[in-house]
Amino acid sequence: MTATLAPPVAAPPVPKRELRWERPALGALLLGTLVAYLINLSANGWANSFYSAAVQAGSESWTAFFFGSSDAANSITVDKPPASLWLMELSVRLFGLHSWSILVPQVLLGVATVAVVYAAVRRVFGPGAGLIAGLVLAVTPVAVLMFRFNNPDALLVFLMAAAAYALVRAVEDGRTRWLVLCGALIGFGFLAKQLQVLLVVPGLALVYLFAGPPRLGKRVLQLCAAGAAMVVAAGWWLLAVELWPADSRPWIGGSQNNSILELTLGYNGLGRLNGEETGSVGPGGELPAGGNGMWGSTGLGRMFEAAQGGQIAWLVPAALVALVFGVVLRGRAARGDRQRASLLLWGSWLLVTGLVFSFMAGIFHQYYTVALAPAVAALAGIGAVLAWRNRSRRWVRFATALTLALTTATAWMLLSRSAEFLPWLRWAVLAAGAAATLLALAALPRRAAVAAALLAAFVALAGPVAYSVQTIGSAHTGSIPSAGPNVGRGMGGPGGPGGMRDGRDGGVPGAMPDGATLGVAPDGTSPGGTFPGGTSPDGTFPGGTSPGGTFPGGTAPGGTAPGGTAGGTPPSGTAPGTVTGGPGATGTDGTRPDGGGMMGGLLGSSAPTQQVVALLESDADTYTWAAAAVGSNSAAGFQLATELPVMPIGGFNGSDPSPTLEQFQQYVRDGEIHYFIGGSRGGPGGSTTSASSRIATWVEQNFTATEVDGVTLYDLTASK
Repeated sequence: MTATLAPPVAAPPVPKRELRWERPALGALLLGTLVAYLINLSANGWANSFYSAAVQAGSESWTAFFFGSSDAANSITVDKPPASLWLMELSVRLFGLHSWSILVPQVLLGVATVAVVYAAVRRVFGPGAGLIAGLVLAVTPVAVLMFRFNNPDALLVFLMAAAAYALVRAVEDGRTRWLVLCGALIGFGFLAKQLQVLLVVPGLALVYLFAGPPRLGKRVLQLCAAGAAMVVAAGWWLLAVELWPADSRPWIGGSQNNSILELTLGYNGLGRLNGEETGSVGPGGELPAGGNGMWGSTGLGRMFEAAQGGQIAWLVPAALVALVFGVVLRGRAARGDRQRASLLLWGSWLLVTGLVFSFMAGIFHQYYTVALAPAVAALAGIGAVLAWRNRSRRWVRFATALTLALTTATAWMLLSRSAEFLPWLRWAVLAAGAAATLLALAALPRRAAVAAALLAAFVALAGPVAYSVQTIGSAHTGSIPSAGPNVGRGMGGPGGPGGMRDGRDGGVPGAMPDGATLGVAPDGTSPGGTFPGGTSPDGTFPGGTSPGGTFPGGTAPGGTAPGGTAGGTPPSGTAPGTVTGGPGATGTDGTRPDGGGMMGGLLGSSAPTQQVVALLESDADTYTWAAAAVGSNSAAGFQLATELPVMPIGGFNGSDPSPTLEQFQQYVRDGEIHYFIGGSRGGPGGSTTSASSRIATWVEQNFTATEVDGVTLYDLTASK
């Protein structure tokens, strides 16, 4: 009954040669993943238009390719390094600009990640564990979402998984080359999403320091070599950007001082932990454990809340139990025991990343949890095989029963939050889970044990598979996508800022996990005293308010949508998010599923009509920029529709001081910009002193507005 650290049971040797069924099973897994991820892919359109516009720019300009510029004329970069854009940009150069050329590379990264996790687990625990781990990863809802989307997370997760595989090989044979490869993969991951990749580094380093085959001194030197490779793999680009003359490269988006180091350490670095993000869309400020803000509550339960739970939490308890009983099973194994080292590798990944996500006070979105998926999947596969191999041990059967009970309870909780989605499923999982838990306690003959294992597999995978199928069948666009059916979510869920609905109906617009209103604390006040969306460094919303007193994204100060009710039905009678057509299409009410509209918003792109496109394309070769608009998403739709440079004033949030009013005026005098697109965030009528608002006010005062299909255009070649 006790689970003391005893001498470990000898693990069955991992077959050096492939078993007859192994390659067909792996092929079926990878092919099935590929086909599933490709189904309905075009429904996502441009996905995140912010990055799609940058991909279009990089496919036209090698300078934009290198820096990650938002436009081919290189006015400003995206707020991340460019590595995640490079595969998509090369694809667009080869196959032209359309949804599939942007998203298929992400799908391939997803299939490759499944293969890498399979390979890493298989080398230590055998093909069965590897296949289970790969399958769990492939059907994790947030993985299905993000490997069909164009955010940087797809490349980030692949590189993290590849680094874990390299470390597994290093623990196996102690060769320095594997550690150097591991460090280089982490360094390149930095060029995808900066400091987030470093969350796995402590576990990687400590596992090799403890379990690596060579003597301690050599292990330390090998880790130094890995660290050097990491610095070189990331540092070459950082150094190039820092040394490049600032006046001949684009502004570094997301920074207030045109510095990649500021972006790294501030907005994309420590600011994410403490909430002090200059130029952020959020109110900033540290949240106490359990505190509430526009990014949800912090604390140990954050990964199980409504916003995150359905994305990743299904097998998190099972993974944690597998980590504990796996380490106990290895007992007093030798220091270099590969199985224990593998458990500690994946366990440290899960624990460190999960805890950081749980307590970070800055910007946090539910799709970030895809970074947990490989670790959860690996531990689930390892735990399943260890439980099967050691089922003759009574305490292992109790641990297995505990795992199944926790998995059943988690699935019941998550499925209950979307009770209208397959309402019978939670009852089926509950019944199957109760039966599987009881069967796990018994010493069953092999055939009965196989049947019980299949029942346990249904309990573990029914919920994630159902959520994944729903995700594949739905359109996902905008800056903050979410997997699965609608539940009450925090920031970025359906009904979040700008009315973003992920192309789906239902949900609780603006609902926080505790039932509070988005951006409104339980006492009725807004965190930090600001409206959701926060303030720019001058204390005002970036770019001010849009014409008519509406907030960015088209929400009126009273909380109502223009001409309608918040989250409800607009005057046309069409639910927001009803969309037809391909990339950039609008609903019958002129809205976008990502929260944009004709002119876009903070989190959703613009969607111009053909008449507007034709106007922007006229004499476009005469100008450096066909147009300029405040905010990257406001500019993105126009750029994607015309395939011409559109200047995103102020970058993503509209709060970056690029260009200044004086620079913009010089561009206009030099005849470099044809139109200014008003009515977007910070459009004419804004009342702040930010650079974007000053530009908008100057344009309004000096040029004549023309309405074209609901879009306000100012011809900057014809002053009043």
